[in-house]
Amino acid sequence: MRDRNRTIIVGGGIGGMTAALYAAGRGHEVSLYERGPVLGGRLAYEGNGTYKIDQGPTIVLLPDMIRGILEEAGVPAGRVPLIPCDPLYRIHFADGTVFTKWREEARQIEEIERLFPGEADGYRAYMKEMKVRFERGRAAFLEKSFLRKRDFFTVKNTTELLRMRAYLSVSRDAARFFRDPRLRQAYSFQTLYIGGNPADTPALYSLVPYSEHAHGIWYVQGGYAGLAKTLHEELLAKNVRVHTGRAVERVLHAEGVCRGISAGGEEIGAERVVLNGDFPGVSGLFDEKHSAGKRKFTPSSGCLLVYLGVDTIYADKDVHQFYFSDHFDGMMKDVFHGRVVPEKRCIYVFNPSLIDGSLAPGGHSVLYMLVPVPSGEHLDWSGAEALADSVIDEVEKRGFVGLRKSVRWRKVRTPHDSLAGGLYAGGSFGIAPTLLQSGVFRPQVKPYPIRGLYAVGASVHPGGGIPIVMQGAKLLDEAMGRDDLALAPGAGVCLNESPV
Repeated sequence: MRDRNRTIIVGGGIGGMTAALYAAGRGHEVSLYERGPVLGGRLAYEGNGTYKIDQGPTIVLLPDMIRGILEEAGVPAGRVPLIPCDPLYRIHFADGTVFTKWREEARQIEEIERLFPGEADGYRAYMKEMKVRFERGRAAFLEKSFLRKRDFFTVKNTTELLRMRAYLSVSRDAARFFRDPRLRQAYSFQTLYIGGNPADTPALYSLVPYSEHAHGIWYVQGGYAGLAKTLHEELLAKNVRVHTGRAVERVLHAEGVCRGISAGGEEIGAERVVLNGDFPGVSGLFDEKHSAGKRKFTPSSGCLLVYLGVDTIYADKDVHQFYFSDHFDGMMKDVFHGRVVPEKRCIYVFNPSLIDGSLAPGGHSVLYMLVPVPSGEHLDWSGAEALADSVIDEVEKRGFVGLRKSVRWRKVRTPHDSLAGGLYAGGSFGIAPTLLQSGVFRPQVKPYPIRGLYAVGASVHPGGGIPIVMQGAKLLDEAMGRDDLALAPGAGVCLNESPV
């Protein structure tokens, strides 16, 4: 029998934890089930007891959104200390040009004019247009669910999509403002943050590079993964029952109504169940008859990740830096179309010890290197260690002097590790942010025609990235609140209307 006040969260990623906090705030009896040993999902640490570093996300965007959602969910903003990164980051082009991104407008214009004479007006126009697009887009798409397709395909939304030039790709959108191909890359590569190809991702996502300047790039003291620990503590303080190391085997439902879950052979009743996992994998929790897993999704790209503990501190580097190859467009084609590991690659290097001494012993530091690679099961990663060697050598050659000799600990992670961890096709960011997997075309917070069943996570609208997934949890809470009212005594029944 269902418990009319019980909500069960399946999966303890950032979406599941945020959804649990919201549900607890509504007075629900909340239980969270996570198959792994700890909560956090993509928010995790790699380390060996001496060194530790974020395993997944590192770049903190939209800090006001994060703070606002946490406060709504009952978490004081001071519990998550954020440090601004200044400069935002540096891009090292293959021709030797080093372009610094600054949040301050005057400083950014000065940098653009110094390296790319005549391009400053394009930057001004870019920021002016993107500011309007950000505000309109946030209200029209980011802050709304589309449980019914007709809610999306309105005259107003169509007009906004045309204004936002959603018919263009992010790279083509950047070309409207910048003549130099290096600047076009600098203002379009950010789709890689969510596993998308700049040439294929719709211009809706041009708002990411804009947001870097408008809202800054930040760092969570202790590492982004520390947010998971903080939220776990808050869940316990709010009497959420947290079950780690306990996998959910089935979602129980009958006659279009969610009844609870089965975990460890035990049936547990609940009025509501929230799925926090990648699509289409979560469909494995249903009978085929009720599965939405028949839809084919395109996974996001994968990552080759190299984590290092070193016996030096690279004080002359930044917290974030990107090393581009002279084969950028070809690399994108290799990763997203050819689905092969590119020979000429782009490398992101994260150097958090520059502002956080808690990650390594005194005089030592940690580094994180990321190379975009294809997702999928078709690649053989038995040579990952050798590939990691070549990445270390290239980073040393391009500025991290003496790197190889300074390494005292290292760990390599491939898409096969992500696949084993439950990420769809080993992609690091959920399903890809393509046009037909964005907005109304993405799974919504109520993805199945089963009353009381919800979803949240990187594969669910509004999309991937920590603050955006948290925004998805907020949309879920709003939908849950409407359903609670509809199911109150004397009210009508609210049905899900938009399966995936």
